[in-house]
Amino acid sequence: MNQITVYTSNRCRYCVMLKNFLADQNISYREVNVETNPAIMQQLVEKTGQLGVPQTEVNGHWVVGYDPNSIISVLRK
Repeated sequence: MNQITVYTSNRCRYCVMLKNFLADQNISYREVNVETNPAIMQQLVEKTGQLGVPQTEVNGHWVVGYDPNSIISVLRK
């Protein structure tokens, strides 16, 4: 089973686009809002070196930004 976690913030339009894409594809995911937990944001920066969201962890692989093609590619592996 696929494990997908999408890290988002409240005012991120790309986060909304990504969540809509996953919903349209019937891909289930867990959402973590980094605005409500700054410690999580710090962990993300340490793992990926990136400050922005969305960041998506797909089965242990990181996809940074709104990149549906990369998410689908990782899911097909």
